[in-house]
Amino acid sequence: MSNLTKEFRGGLLENIHPGRICIVGEDKTITHHVGEINTLTYYRSSSKPLQVLPVIENHIDEKYNLNENEVAIMAGSHAGEAIHLETILSILDKTGYSENDLIMQPTYPAVAALHDEMIRKNLPPRKALHNCSGKHIGAMLLSEYLTGDHKNYWQPDSAAQKRIRETIAYLSEYPIDQIQIGIDGCGVPVFAVPLKNIALSYLKLACPDQIDHSDTRNAVIRITDLMHKNPVMVRGTGYLCSIMNEDPNIVSKGGAKGVYAFGLVKERLGVAIKIKDGTEEPWPVVIAEILRQLNYDNLDTIHKLEALCPSEILNDNGVVVGKIETCFKL
Repeated sequence: MSNLTKEFRGGLLENIHPGRICIVGEDKTITHHVGEINTLTYYRSSSKPLQVLPVIENHIDEKYNLNENEVAIMAGSHAGEAIHLETILSILDKTGYSENDLIMQPTYPAVAALHDEMIRKNLPPRKALHNCSGKHIGAMLLSEYLTGDHKNYWQPDSAAQKRIRETIAYLSEYPIDQIQIGIDGCGVPVFAVPLKNIALSYLKLACPDQIDHSDTRNAVIRITDLMHKNPVMVRGTGYLCSIMNEDPNIVSKGGAKGVYAFGLVKERLGVAIKIKDGTEEPWPVVIAEILRQLNYDNLDTIHKLEALCPSEILNDNGVVVGKIETCFKL
């Protein structure tokens, strides 16, 4: 495990974030890496753009006349903004599902101001505000398509989860019987493959011509197009995933516990990152540094990332009290 970033305060090294990086080229070989890349790593929510593919492949979204936002949010981890709640409730209305059919616990929006507003108004949390609600509805739709029943969508041995696992195995090129299965925070299965295979799957999201199966290839083209057209559905206003997908050359999605993956279209590269301590704070500075070392030509995207995690650490009074440095070489 190599160090990716260091944080200094008053000249003293205060925090170190070790991690791993793997970059895969269009010939599916490793072009760059930092640290061990063969360790099994849970996709966490980075798998969401893959998990929605069977829904699109089988035209289930068309059956219910789902609009672009409603399909895109199934690939996202929404922050609970008004547009997100409206979109989730609209899907439930079109499908005839109940919010109570979702198995996760009710929650409040990730956006602090909206969270506080609900608390002030004594409004209860709700399942539709959970960041994974779009993914869950996608699995419900797939389960109903495959079995006629949408309510057991979350079970690891259900038809829907088996089909999702097949998709992940196919795009990551990892044997399905070797995929490690855990349970995610929201209650559905989560899948682990080596970090290099996560990178490989994102190469294919960015470069769908690498995909032999035409239905899967067309589904990838559709979902990545919707992620680019509706980046706020991938996470929310001003958030990393939405900023990344605003760039039409990038397909990206983060997951819990420090996992982040993205593909570069023109460069034909897939990238996967794992911050060992599970924090998400260093993501923007690590991704910006990766893009700089790759000589990425869209400096506007790099500058937006750096604005999310400035190199200068400010205290509450706006005074510079330290700095964040990257310390890896691809």
